[in-house]
Amino acid sequence: MLKHVDSQSVITGWDFSTGAVKCVAFDINGNVLAESRFPTELYTKEDGTIELSLLQLEGQARQTTRDIAAKLKALGRLQDWAAGGISATHHTAGRIDANGNQVRRAICWNDQTLAQYHEIGQQRLGGAERVHELIGMPWAIRYSLSHLVKDESTLATQDWERTQYIAPHGTLAAGYLTGNFNGVSISSAASTGLLDLRTRQWKREMLDALENPGYRALAWKQLPQVLPDFTQPVGTLERGLAAVCGMLKEGENPAENLPLIFPTNDDQQAGLVGGGAVEDGQVAIVLGNSVVVNSSSAKIPSSDVNLDVMALNWGPYLLMRCYNNGAYFMDRVLGDRPNFGWLEERASRCSAGANGTRILPFLLSEPSLGVTEPNLRWIPQEPTDDGERFRACLEALACLIALGVEEHQKAGQTIRQISVSGGIAKSDLMCEILASMLDFPLQRLESEEGPALGAAVTALAGLENHRRRLAGDTQDEPYTVEDAVHQMVRFRATVKPNPDWVGVYRRLLEKFRTSLQS
Repeated sequence: MLKHVDSQSVITGWDFSTGAVKCVAFDINGNVLAESRFPTELYTKEDGTIELSLLQLEGQARQTTRDIAAKLKALGRLQDWAAGGISATHHTAGRIDANGNQVRRAICWNDQTLAQYHEIGQQRLGGAERVHELIGMPWAIRYSLSHLVKDESTLATQDWERTQYIAPHGTLAAGYLTGNFNGVSISSAASTGLLDLRTRQWKREMLDALENPGYRALAWKQLPQVLPDFTQPVGTLERGLAAVCGMLKEGENPAENLPLIFPTNDDQQAGLVGGGAVEDGQVAIVLGNSVVVNSSSAKIPSSDVNLDVMALNWGPYLLMRCYNNGAYFMDRVLGDRPNFGWLEERASRCSAGANGTRILPFLLSEPSLGVTEPNLRWIPQEPTDDGERFRACLEALACLIALGVEEHQKAGQTIRQISVSGGIAKSDLMCEILASMLDFPLQRLESEEGPALGAAVTALAGLENHRRRLAGDTQDEPYTVEDAVHQMVRFRATVKPNPDWVGVYRRLLEKFRTSLQS
């Protein structure tokens, strides 16, 4: 029960992704009051390099703040803005100097150049089993330790030396909002390959993935402090930014009046929370530029499980299958600005199985499935009917998700609930296809905000506990993230499997599985 956050409070959630950035203002019941959204432009090269300029990231942080503040002011709600939470991509990380300026762009989670560096680094450490001994989880290719191995080959020594912090996406965003870059949340730190999940501290031995001992020593000094408590804010909104937004009044103490910014959620944690999946065995599927199948888990699985494993800011663990290919591949297939309503109507006329048409959706590689090269391919051939094309795309994504859910079950998870969110989840047809492919009912979120809502939910929990601590009110049970989920996250009607499609999709999944091996 909320005791120190009043009913008029506004909580914002930022969602920094590699496709766009948005800031959404919610009331404490999860209703959207205002939204600010701007695109993200990435630096890419033919070799598969995908990077994000930190100059752009700083601009995104400030621009969304100015915009959301103006919209709240127009609603007469600016003075109610109490706190903000951040969701940011889970393996994107960059380098800054002592003034917060870019030393190196942030290498993105889906950068295609990292596999060779990951292999080199893991060999230096003694292999995958040794990595699991050190940190209690796998070190996946996309984790930002791979960036450091690449830096050893590509970054000048003077840039290593002038780096103040090697910082994940969310740490950087929080720094540009508050001025404090020396704080990384547990969930973000777990996305680096450098955090021991059992102690929730940096594991220095993982830096032996670097050959140069001087670089190892520098990297160790350049890691930000791991924040042990999600209820301790990173800081207040930076005073100069607040002044630009018209949030400072003469004679007021900014520390008492400006919004508090709470430790970052990596986007997987935020999607899990925004999907209401914070208890053991609850699964949250996020259908965005990438496709993500996450679950909350009470324990770390064994080392032979083909999932990423991360720690949540409040205690338990997150099991993750993140696919590079989601809406990203559909953009290529369907073209710019497709009419989704028209496509959905046409696709609904097609029978399950898209009249025998299938597509392998690998615009990018998918290492977790053994797909090491792009493989965007129609089977037996590309159809001329737009409805067939769209339905085949949706069914391919459902196959990816089904394989991800299988991995969670192999990890020992008893699936109790599956929720779905993200842009593609707006499609009624997609949700029915997915429920039928999984042969399991789906909880469809009332809010379409996913990670932004999850960021706001954790900020609400942080704010209530922070204010209780300041008031000396420590007698009651802590206000948990689960409590905040019940406060802000709501579901629409359940989507049930279509019994006429279940058998068709069972066979389609087996064909998809076979195609991965050919």
